[in-house]
Amino acid sequence: MRYFLLAGALASVAACGGGSRGATGDISRACIDADRRAASPALCSCIQQVANQTLSNSDQARAVTFFENPQLAQDTRQSDRRGDERFWDRYRSFTDLASEICQPVDV
Repeated sequence: MRYFLLAGALASVAACGGGSRGATGDISRACIDADRRAASPALCSCIQQVANQTLSNSDQARAVTFFENPQLAQDTRQSDRRGDERFWDRYRSFTDLASEICQPVDV
């Protein structure tokens, strides 16, 4: 299953030219707005494309809050609520896949 997800995400990223003019969305904007050194339009677009392949719109909206409030990510990860645990599993799969596919470009 993971292989097919990876292959689909890679095809999606490749089809958009690696993100140079690629996907925009809430995660992409939050990535840029977070003002981290490695963030670039290409990297953030790639991450958005992976999110589009792996997360629902509501999961993406929830993930955006982690850029704004990293403590919320920690609280969600440690939560005993079943809904939080299921979300965290999906989010973790997204971040693992994005880490495999999207590499920061040194400027």
